Amino acid sequence: MERNTFYNLQKWKNNPNRKPLIIRGARQVGKTWLMKELGRTCYESVFYVNLDVDSIAKTLFLQDLDVKRIIHGLEIAYDTKISPESTLIILDEIQEVPQALSSLKYFYEQLPQYHIITAGSLLGISLHESTSFPVGKVDFLSLYPLTFLEFLKAVGKNNLLELIENRDFPMIKIFRNEFIEALKQYYYVGGMPEAVASFINNHDYNEVRNIQKNILTAYEMDFSKHAPYREIPRLRMLWKSIPIQLAKENRKFMYSQVKEGSKAKDYENALLWLSDCGLIRKVNRISKPAIPLNAYEDLKDFKLYLLDVGLLGALSDISAKTLIDGNKIFTEFKGAMTEQYVCQQLTAAGVPLFYWARERGNAEIDFIIQNEERVLPVEVKAETNLRAKSLKVYYEKYGPEVAIRASMADYERQNWVMNIPLYAVELLSRPDILSKI
Repeated sequence: MERNTFYNLQKWKNNPNRKPLIIRGARQVGKTWLMKELGRTCYESVFYVNLDVDSIAKTLFLQDLDVKRIIHGLEIAYDTKISPESTLIILDEIQEVPQALSSLKYFYEQLPQYHIITAGSLLGISLHESTSFPVGKVDFLSLYPLTFLEFLKAVGKNNLLELIENRDFPMIKIFRNEFIEALKQYYYVGGMPEAVASFINNHDYNEVRNIQKNILTAYEMDFSKHAPYREIPRLRMLWKSIPIQLAKENRKFMYSQVKEGSKAKDYENALLWLSDCGLIRKVNRISKPAIPLNAYEDLKDFKLYLLDVGLLGALSDISAKTLIDGNKIFTEFKGAMTEQYVCQQLTAAGVPLFYWARERGNAEIDFIIQNEERVLPVEVKAETNLRAKSLKVYYEKYGPEVAIRASMADYERQNWVMNIPLYAVELLSRPDILSKI
């Protein structure tokens, strides 16, 4: 499956000022495949080692940080030649050996001609354990589940993808039923590569759900393996409460929904752990929609989303029939899944997300984003019902040049409101979105 991030890897390879690269992302989002694909297509040879299981490589890094000795030792141990210019060195699960993480500084300073790429699923966790991090000596790249546009390409709907990329909204309107069908499929399958591959090969929703359940089980096993023992129960309760939190009309995270009588201090470590693992996305409230947005964050009020809409459906046990065919009792949570979807698309596109709500709580804008010098309110609607009381309240208070309404309705500009179809919501990350449509 082609990933948009691959082009960033090619740019990294060809950059004369290249540093060792760290790919960050949750488990099973495709980091290992992406690194190996780069090596297969862009290098003469690949040297791959998984530091979670390779004891020889671990020993070489544990002795000292003499990077010339480490390279020589790897060549001897694996009877291979590591060429500075034509071999891609892949150090997978680098967080398992903190010394390997520290060594990246010396690879950059002493052996910059070597091409070194690393990945760490629990990298954020390891950084809290007194690891010496090579500040300023590495490049970073974040990897997320497949976006909807990547999903379209993966399932062979390149013609639909081309319409969105070209912003051909008159033609998009003609094929809206095809877009909606593909979007509903994505809501169920999500963007985890294994689930997408299974869907492409077998088109079996039950098999997709089994894969998603196995991924969720693996995440919970990580809680037991890597988290502090006293935090494990809190992690499980917080993790399982996210669908409940999103099912509320007011989706603001409430600790009392995790466990009655709970306070922030009881779960702040568990919240940080899940966030550092890449399993959840925290979207903070802003008190005022002004630039820079993060200067107006209210860290006490926030919403939590999972990393993937398909995993949210699996964690909530939503059936394929409910999502694909519709169900009249599937109302409130449909809005939750749509918000999850929009959050996922914009996060993968690198857009910082916030939300706005009145202090009294009688008006809320789902997301606030910055597009160049504009602050854009983004109201999310699951269907074509476009009534947006909160958007009107926001407009009367702040008078934005334009507001975005993402819904199943067709593209339309009505004075200060621009309606963007949900299947084209990733376009909001493009800097020229307002001037080119």
